[in-house]
Amino acid sequence: MASEVRADIDAISEAWTSLPSPGEVGVGLERFTGQRMERILATVGGIGSTALGAQALLGALSRIDLLDGPHVAVMVMVFGPLLWMIVACFSGRWISQACGSFAVLYAVALAIWPVVVDRGLNEAENQPWIFFLVNIGVVAALLAFSPRLQFVWAIGLPFVYGYVRLVQGGFEQSYWITTAFDVSFTLILGSVIVSLGWMFRQVAAGVDDARARAVETYAEAAAASAAEEERMAMSALMHDSVLAALISAERAESARERSLAVAMAREALTRLANTEAAIAQEGSDEPAARSRIVAELRRALSEQGADAVVEERGVPVAVPGRVARAMVLAARQAINNAVLHAKGRGLHVIVESPEEGQLTIAVSDTGPGFDLAAIGEDRLGIRASIVARMAAVAGTSNIVTDSTGTTVELGWRES
Repeated sequence: MASEVRADIDAISEAWTSLPSPGEVGVGLERFTGQRMERILATVGGIGSTALGAQALLGALSRIDLLDGPHVAVMVMVFGPLLWMIVACFSGRWISQACGSFAVLYAVALAIWPVVVDRGLNEAENQPWIFFLVNIGVVAALLAFSPRLQFVWAIGLPFVYGYVRLVQGGFEQSYWITTAFDVSFTLILGSVIVSLGWMFRQVAAGVDDARARAVETYAEAAAASAAEEERMAMSALMHDSVLAALISAERAESARERSLAVAMAREALTRLANTEAAIAQEGSDEPAARSRIVAELRRALSEQGADAVVEERGVPVAVPGRVARAMVLAARQAINNAVLHAKGRGLHVIVESPEEGQLTIAVSDTGPGFDLAAIGEDRLGIRASIVARMAAVAGTSNIVTDSTGTTVELGWRES
């Protein structure tokens, strides 16, 4: 029986330890929406970088007759990190490092463009191939840098491009119109890219924060519920075992009664000592036969010194172990109440299973009865040890009492 009582306490302890501590719910919690958003941004960036990178590469190779050593070095400086960036965006690995490398090296290549490239390669009416990658540099900053640096790249790169184009063209009037158009276009597009990225990230962060608060609230409510259930289970244990043993010891007069009181006290101490035992010691949840339940109830009657019988009715059945434990413990409490308050007069126990998957236990006596409504909130003999215990296993409990006696009926039906 000690293992049966431990089952209630240990099951609650298992639930308690599985709950996150209030205040620590957000610690280490996966930012699922934020991570998904980062993956989406990286994939879109990879697609755009591939398309514009191919366009820039074709533009560079179309004037291969004008390529020289410094120009080829600039191409390697730009397209090498760009290829790494594209691979990183699609694979999801080393994204920050690859994008950061391209953003910095592209800015350097853009700054030295007038020095290494002849003016003859870039007429005023034709955009140089490096222009097609200005906003890819902004995308790289979006994926690698903080918001402040992202806006620096979105605003700075277009103006750097405009300045080097004017320097390369000797600030001739023919360069001003086309360069102004290019700078305004890339400036607006880069600002939109950074703004959308910032907005999407803020939305994702808001969703993650809302989920974390919801989990925090749930954890607090679940912890409070688990604490209350643990308190009720401990109170039931104290009432079922300790208090019953103390009352039996106080009222023991004969040698047999004193011997039974000692046995009850020893069992109560064992139950208390094992409330923190491992879950593996709580007993099996394998189906328990009705005959086993009857044997436990007869043992309970013997411990109480009650002259009563346990009657079996219906077909033999087996119920889940946790249900059997709950019904036996609730019936023991009903027997204790009958012996304590009705002096065991007319005590009778019926274990009935009308059909497969159904079991009822009825404990009746012919005592004076009592007023259910008058039972105080601090009295747990019925509220915790019977009603709550049966409710915990999806069972039912019904108590009928009047001046002619009391009947406690416990029921369980397989759902």
